[in-house]
This record gives sequence, structure tokens and C-alpha cells, in this order.
Amino acid sequence: MEDELEKLRKKRMQDLQQNAISEEDIQQQQDQQQQEYEKQKQAILRSMLTPEARERLGRVKVARPEIAENLEQQLIAVAQSGRLRSKITDKQLRELLSQVIPKKRDITIRRR
Repeated sequence: MEDELEKLRKKRMQDLQQNAISEEDIQQQQDQQQQEYEKQKQAILRSMLTPEARERLGRVKVARPEIAENLEQQLIAVAQSGRLRSKITDKQLRELLSQVIPKKRDITIRRR
């Protein structure tokens, strides 16, 4: 009886170890896919933005990562659809950013 219990424990332990290893493999594959996606995205952006525009996008990414990600996705969609004829300059990127960044509300306080 004790031998059977010990065998069951060992088998269960092996199963748990195999599951842990397979989960690590899945996580590594996901990380690798994410890195590959980022590399492809950067290559596309590098080909469609001037150096000044890339620099500005980098600064926006530091300050507001969600807006920069949204803008990158839009730029990539435009490039993939073939609607982009020349590189996007810093001025054009500023115009796009002004459209994407939400407007701030002015708040005035009136004293009576």
C-alpha cells in the first residue's frame, strides 16, 4: 500500500514538473514572438519616418506610451495599405500627434 502511494506521489511530482517546464517553454515562445514583433515594427517605422520624426516619436513614447503605441499602429496600418507616398517628417508627425492627443480642458475659477 505504501509503495503504491509512493509511486503515485512520484508520478504526480513528475507530472507537475513537466507542466512547469511546458509553461516556461510557452512563456519563452511568447516573449520571443513579442521581441520579433517589436523588431518588425521598428523596421517599418524606421523606413517610413525621418530621423527627426523617429526621435520625436521616441520622446512621446517615454512621456505617453499609450498614445505612442496608438500612433505607431496607425502609421503601420497606413504604410501597409500603401497610402504612404513619402517619409513622414517631423512636422507631419506633430500634426498627427495634435489630432491623437486629447485636448485639455481649460478650467477657470470665478470668485464672487
